[in-house]
Amino acid sequence: MSGSTISLGVEEEFHVVDTRTRHLVPRAGILLDMLPEDCFTKELQCSTLEANSKPFRDLEDLARDLGGMRAMVVRRAESLGLGIVAAGSVPLADIDRMKVSPDPRYEQMLDDYQLLTREQLICGTQVHAEVTDRELALALAHRLSPWAPPLLALSAGSPYWLGSDTGYGSYRTMVWQRWPTAGPMARYDSVADYERMIGGLIQSGVITDPGMIYFDIRPSDHVPTVELRICDSCPRVEDIVLIAGLFRALVARGLEDVRRSPGLEVPLESVRAATWQAARSGLEGELVDPVEGVPRPAAEVVTGMVAGLRPYLEEAGDWELISGLTREALARGSSAARQRAAFARRGLLGDVVDMLLAETRSGGWEPLGGDSTSSYRPAA
Repeated sequence: MSGSTISLGVEEEFHVVDTRTRHLVPRAGILLDMLPEDCFTKELQCSTLEANSKPFRDLEDLARDLGGMRAMVVRRAESLGLGIVAAGSVPLADIDRMKVSPDPRYEQMLDDYQLLTREQLICGTQVHAEVTDRELALALAHRLSPWAPPLLALSAGSPYWLGSDTGYGSYRTMVWQRWPTAGPMARYDSVADYERMIGGLIQSGVITDPGMIYFDIRPSDHVPTVELRICDSCPRVEDIVLIAGLFRALVARGLEDVRRSPGLEVPLESVRAATWQAARSGLEGELVDPVEGVPRPAAEVVTGMVAGLRPYLEEAGDWELISGLTREALARGSSAARQRAAFARRGLLGDVVDMLLAETRSGGWEPLGGDSTSSYRPAA
């Protein structure tokens, strides 16, 4: 399978906030009653909902689908005095006011995991890349682990947690990694070995079902894909498109690598360290170079990753778009940096929420022609 034939889909989680107070509110249920069930679903918290794209081979088609779903949910929310935020976290939230969605599975998770469940006031973006052979998907989920941290850095957008600046670009990562199955995935010799591992965890009582395997990259448990799960939700659609395009190219290259050297094992301790560094710094500090294992400026690591993927991006017809989006993302800086800049103007966390609401609301997509350095513009 080549990069040009790999379909992509995105699951995008959104926070629901009160536009008057700018606080997170447990009102996703009333919104879901107004939205199509085939596109939108509930999440663990009543303050969160999820949008699910269709699978696409063309990145611009994916972008238009994501933008259309955003426009729909934003319109419905605004009619109720609510706002939609696509970010890893929102600055203003009260854990005691939050509720778990009414669902036996979620209620069991609350009983089992207690504060860990109540503190899941976070949103992520998951990218699915089509890999129909489950053995290959399993191998890829391990082999691509070193490349997950730079993708996390591109999405870093959760610096604030319960009213405080955490000092992290993605504090959502720190909250998420407390789950017993979070983090990079080990190598398994076969699907049978992988399923035995899952069965053992269920038998132990630590998890209740295969859907609670939360590795940063994993074979999906319900569709024939390899799934990137490490990224924060992104207020700008173009950042999602950038991450999705890069992930597809990584999968295409990874398929070749797995066939050449199927037994290669990635040292997960190094990946965990690199993940922490990406969560700490985002795009504004250093990242661990996935090839050399040494610290380098984030922009250098990201541009090196993109350059190394050029043959696969060109094969998929994505090179011009992804190279342009990369330059813009690095020039713009992370969402975390933009949030801190919004706060610095007046010292108000409400200003941060307003900026996130505005960026999420303007998340459309219109391709540009001519000699522009970018092949898109956000739709009005």
